[in-house]
Amino acid sequence: MTHSPADFVVVFVTMPDADTAARLGRTVVEERLAACVNVIPGLRSIYEYGGKLCDDAEVLCLFKTRRALYPALRDRLTGLHPYEVPELIAVPLAEGNEPYLAWLAAGTAPPAR
Repeated sequence: MTHSPADFVVVFVTMPDADTAARLGRTVVEERLAACVNVIPGLRSIYEYGGKLCDDAEVLCLFKTRRALYPALRDRLTGLHPYEVPELIAVPLAEGNEPYLAWLAAGTAPPAR
């Protein structure tokens, strides 16, 4: 079975620290809402929030999942995330290595009974 890259998204999510990122990443992978989460340390975010200029150390997470699971992933992460307004940005795939796409599909499929 071939998989269309359009069936998948990469979701960018910033987190306050690597421990929070790992905890939330493990949770959604165990729940099969994402097949893989990359935790990338060393991010510096400069933004305005609540009328204040902020300059914070963060980590960036890349969640790989099926497009159809994005609403459930978004809702789960929003509920778990420590930020009042978490960044959750889904970017569709234009292309993808078929064996990897098959792995993503398998990693986000409901568990076998």
